[in-house]
Amino acid sequence: MQAPASSTPLPRIVIVGGGAGGLELATRLGDTLGRRGQAEVTLVERSRSHLWKPLLHQAAAGTLGIDDNALNYLAQSSWHHFKYRLGAMDGLDRARRQVLVAPTLDEQGREVTPRRAIDYDILVIAVGSQNNDFGTPGAARHAIALDTPDDARRFHRRLVDACIAANSQAEPLRPEQLKVVAVGSGATGVELVAELHNSMRVLAAYGLDRIDPERDIRLSLVEAAPRILPALSERLSAAAARELGKLGVEMHVGKRVTEVSATGVRTADGDFLPAELVVWAAGVKAADFLKDLDGLESNRINQLVVRPTLQTTRDDAVFALGDCAACPWPGHEGNVPPRAQAAHQQASFLVGQIRRLLAGRPLGEFRYRDAGSLVSLGEHSTVGSLMGGLSRGSMFIEGQFARFIYWSLYRMHLHALHGFWKTAFLTLARMISRTTEPQIKLH
Repeated sequence: MQAPASSTPLPRIVIVGGGAGGLELATRLGDTLGRRGQAEVTLVERSRSHLWKPLLHQAAAGTLGIDDNALNYLAQSSWHHFKYRLGAMDGLDRARRQVLVAPTLDEQGREVTPRRAIDYDILVIAVGSQNNDFGTPGAARHAIALDTPDDARRFHRRLVDACIAANSQAEPLRPEQLKVVAVGSGATGVELVAELHNSMRVLAAYGLDRIDPERDIRLSLVEAAPRILPALSERLSAAAARELGKLGVEMHVGKRVTEVSATGVRTADGDFLPAELVVWAAGVKAADFLKDLDGLESNRINQLVVRPTLQTTRDDAVFALGDCAACPWPGHEGNVPPRAQAAHQQASFLVGQIRRLLAGRPLGEFRYRDAGSLVSLGEHSTVGSLMGGLSRGSMFIEGQFARFIYWSLYRMHLHALHGFWKTAFLTLARMISRTTEPQIKLH
């Protein structure tokens, strides 16, 4: 595709989805092509603000304030020379090159933005993923999936309410009270129960003197695989299990959940685990609307199948990145894993890829570089592995050094969105504000 002459309209680049990859891509394209008047960059996103998804477990536990760490899309678009359009994509017209956007409603059901179509010349779909409950009876009704900041807010409100209710009642606790079960022991489930170990005890210390954390609070993981963190190395899994054991977390491995109710979960072998709060973190899929989206190729979990160029297999003008893309990973079984580091790398790659496309130059092929995996285990511990430049193969790390690397990953994301100085000032401001606030959110 050749760059247009100055007398013709600017090429229209539309990015759908403002997660880590989509927002980084919109920001960088806005700072280059948008600022120079070389393209019109538009971000379509259903939410009004952005929170880095790996932080959701902290927001759910109350150790991180969503509003204090969220980024407003409208402000970001103004600062970085792209357009922000509120709305959720629900269809595609490839013949007309239009993204179909559903109407947006307020809390009273009144229309904020109408149904509309947004024209594009280049489309990037980056809508991420959502939890997959596999149709398990009761999961949709009784379990919470930490897909969005609203999910994290809902979980935290229920957590605080559960503790207040338990402290105020005269009768003994019911079997399920103050018990939390996470179904699935990937990073989300493991990090959440580790974070809750500290936050629930801090919460009880704020005047909830009838709750004995050691006696009353129970945290559990349920995993169908033979070990926790089944997608990661056995050494990392064993280290995480050892640390969770020190925290008193109960781990039920080799057990598949067959039903979720208001008072707990039932497994395939007939066991029943009482729980007042159930978090579903056992598998992911892409959004349902992506399946056979106007003839684009998708896989069994609704991901759009892409070539190494990140173009979809049936339309060169449509790209996909992040969790919603099934991207080949040469030399490995399966595709590029759905991780934040993959979305970041693909966003960086697509900045150059789109510029090559506009200039009529040949496109490159994406090569994923696995930097390793890190799992936060609460306030004082992290385990993980680093791969690449620091060692040949993989280097296992844990403790405070691993926690510092984990903390640095979020700063790298902020740097991609804000640059060095603003990230430094934001970090300093949040460090200062934490000294004047409760250790956890109490509402």
